[in-house]
Amino acid sequence: MFVDSHCHINFEGLGDRLPQVLDNMRSHSVTHALCVSVDFETLPSVLEIARTYDNVYASVGVHPDHEDAREPTVAELVELAQHPKVVAIGETGLDYYRLEGRSIEDMEWQRERFRVHIRAAHQTGKPLIVHTRASSADTLRIMAEERASESGGVMHCFTEPWDVAEQALAQNFYISLSGIVTFKSATEVQDVARRVPLERLLIETDSPYLAPVPFRGKPNEPAYVSYVGRFIAQQREMPDEALAAATTDNFFRLFKIPAPRGA
Repeated sequence: MFVDSHCHINFEGLGDRLPQVLDNMRSHSVTHALCVSVDFETLPSVLEIARTYDNVYASVGVHPDHEDAREPTVAELVELAQHPKVVAIGETGLDYYRLEGRSIEDMEWQRERFRVHIRAAHQTGKPLIVHTRASSADTLRIMAEERASESGGVMHCFTEPWDVAEQALAQNFYISLSGIVTFKSATEVQDVARRVPLERLLIETDSPYLAPVPFRGKPNEPAYVSYVGRFIAQQREMPDEALAAATTDNFFRLFKIPAPRGA
């Protein structure tokens, strides 16, 4: 049985057909999913899905690439994280991919937003979901400065080389791999997939984005995390069932969710 540790099933194209999305999960042996918040404006839909479905959990946070979103405060994040189905803070982090003529120095608002989330994680005791794109040095630096290792968390949709993974692991973070790992050109990600300690590995879809082979270029959904898991199992030369069991156990352990009976 697989678990999708990061998806956005409240987004258009998934949220309007949730019963089918959940049926597809079951038919692909995907038992649980974490629906991840990207801003306060759409957070109610995330929380409503988690409230409605026993096997879906939620996070609270404001994505680093949502510049026009309302800025969170530590107090707001801590209060929202009291919801019984909220298991993480984020997604948060840094994203310098679309600077659009600005310098990295101009992105201080992102760095401050990231710090706010880390401080909320300290107060709640919940792990962080970290997004980093074209910004790994600053991401790791801020994590160290703010002692993110105390709360721990996951580097989601990881696309960096092994040396970055090593530094994140040293800070008490898990590494989560998405459908990108199945892309022929993703040799660095495949190297990471083979080398991450099994007890620190998660898998995800980041749906509706980044569908794995053989669905690349099409809308993604949590059911397809099974393709991610099976591909990584092949890379590691281990049985699919063992990879599924390990990443599922890791999910429940990291997010402090009681494992279901029989899991």
